[in-house]
Amino acid sequence: MPGQKILCVAEKPAIAKAVAQHLAGGALTTRNIQGNQYVKNYQFTYNFPAWGACEVTMTSVLGHLTGLDFDQRYKHWKSCPPSQLFDAPTVTTIETDKQAIADNIAQQARFSRILFLWTDCDREGEHIGAEVRSQALKGNPRIQVKRAKFSNTERNHVIQAARNPIDLDERQANAVSARIELDLRIGAAFTRLQTLQLQALSSKLENQILSYGSCQFPTLGFVVDRYYRVRNFKPEVFWLIKVMHKRDNIKVNFNWKRVHLFDRATVTILFEQCLDAKLAKVTKVQRKPTSKWRPLPLTTVELQMQGSRFLRMNSNEVMAVAEKLYQKGFISYPRTETDQFSGDFDLRGLLRRQLTHPVWGAYAQRLVGGEFKQPRSGRNNDQAHPPIHPVTMAAPTVLDANEKKVYEFVTRRFLACCSEDAKGEATDIEIEWGLETFHAHGLVVLQKNYLDVYVYDKWESSQQLPSFQLGETFELTEANMTDGKTTPPSYLTEPELIGLMDANGIGTDATMAEHIQKIKDRHYVQTRTKAASGRNQVQEFIPTVLGVALIEGYDNIDLDVSVSKPFLRKEMELKMKAICEGRKTKNEVVDESLTQYREVFIKTQRDIDALKQSVTKYVVNEGRA
Repeated sequence: MPGQKILCVAEKPAIAKAVAQHLAGGALTTRNIQGNQYVKNYQFTYNFPAWGACEVTMTSVLGHLTGLDFDQRYKHWKSCPPSQLFDAPTVTTIETDKQAIADNIAQQARFSRILFLWTDCDREGEHIGAEVRSQALKGNPRIQVKRAKFSNTERNHVIQAARNPIDLDERQANAVSARIELDLRIGAAFTRLQTLQLQALSSKLENQILSYGSCQFPTLGFVVDRYYRVRNFKPEVFWLIKVMHKRDNIKVNFNWKRVHLFDRATVTILFEQCLDAKLAKVTKVQRKPTSKWRPLPLTTVELQMQGSRFLRMNSNEVMAVAEKLYQKGFISYPRTETDQFSGDFDLRGLLRRQLTHPVWGAYAQRLVGGEFKQPRSGRNNDQAHPPIHPVTMAAPTVLDANEKKVYEFVTRRFLACCSEDAKGEATDIEIEWGLETFHAHGLVVLQKNYLDVYVYDKWESSQQLPSFQLGETFELTEANMTDGKTTPPSYLTEPELIGLMDANGIGTDATMAEHIQKIKDRHYVQTRTKAASGRNQVQEFIPTVLGVALIEGYDNIDLDVSVSKPFLRKEMELKMKAICEGRKTKNEVVDESLTQYREVFIKTQRDIDALKQSVTKYVVNEGRA
């Protein structure tokens, strides 16, 4: 007979249902909770190695259970000077629509000896686990707390997690707690200052909240910086030498080693020296094997970048769909920095689950049948989750249109990782004409290998080069001196923006898409589809006049580091990491970061006219940047 009672709590209803079904083996009772239509209690028995046969109640929350806000006296926008929000007292609250969920946890904890957390295994999941623990302790101050370590909802994986409970990571929970407090204080202080000072300038702004975020503004800053480069671009004329030789009815265009020069007279002299030489001489003939490397295992940042490039979805949509696929048990946890599979990972077992897929099943069979290669290893391992991969085969009929696209990308990427690099032969011909060097490059793809399944990469054979002999001389078929103009950079695309955010430590792999969405929602940027062909159709970002005005205004304030630059937020993110590694405490990081941003706030308040002048220039006067 079951002995003690155990309360299991997942981060989302779908995860609770999947885990309960696996552990219960189908023998479970489902009960609705009072006051919330989404959360259920699943009751069953399970024999845990650590605790023996137990009566289990499995339930969930809906993401974060609590929120942080200012004390009631400070919540009204004009209740205090915005600067006071750096120190104003805060309260942890439970939103009205989540109160029933919190009450359910406290109620179930009253009858349980153990709280077993099944929140996602990342920073946010640790913090949500800590929130659940707080509610459970209200019902039972003596309850024992453990957590499950898992990265997907496949049955064997879930059972392994149930058999090997670990402790909640307090450091990661504290890092999130620090981030929440800093985002609240800094964001609210600057948002109130901006909004109250700038709304009065124009009727166009009177109903608009001019929000500030320490990730939001550097993200906007990247967009505006590229916009300035496009706007300020002045084309320059350049000159170059073009040569062509026809042999065996094949026209071979040789490229000038100097590419081009901006001085016409110099190019004219060099071209005349070449003409005087008459004959060109072959100085290099090289044929060598070459490869196109298969991709690295898939991380969250890479999923967002490539998804926004190839799937005709923005990064926010890609992550929302990936989350649904994870909850349904089709892919692993989609928030990971890891781009290497551990040596004991059952890659062949995952490949075998794809053998019956109607599209790539035959390719999976090739891998299982002997073509399997151990994936390349990248440099990143977050020690929490493996790279994103398919957990089981999803028939096309069970997925909607966007789910099909994301699942297909994840699966094709995984199959490509387990494949051989593409193989080819490269030919390089170098000629000397006068004192100048020219070269031609040819490629023959011999074995496509991973490219047979990874349709997102292209590697095409070029025109076959005719035979040239080292040391031979010949008269060129055509030679011309021509001119051209430099072209402006393009506006920032979503993959480029995500890459910049990642390189500069703006947000985490889990929050980048949210920050991008925020600057769109606030009408700081607009997007449009960049003209392209085929799959490669991406969104490019163009700042609105308001977005330009805010960034230019802050850049005109006498700040040591502008808030439009990534440095302050990057430093904050590094401090969060220090909390996780035990090198700093939550209080140290909060105090240090608030001191930095308070100085910026004081200077902004003192020089607020610079911000007002910029908004007047662009928004009030409808000037165009």
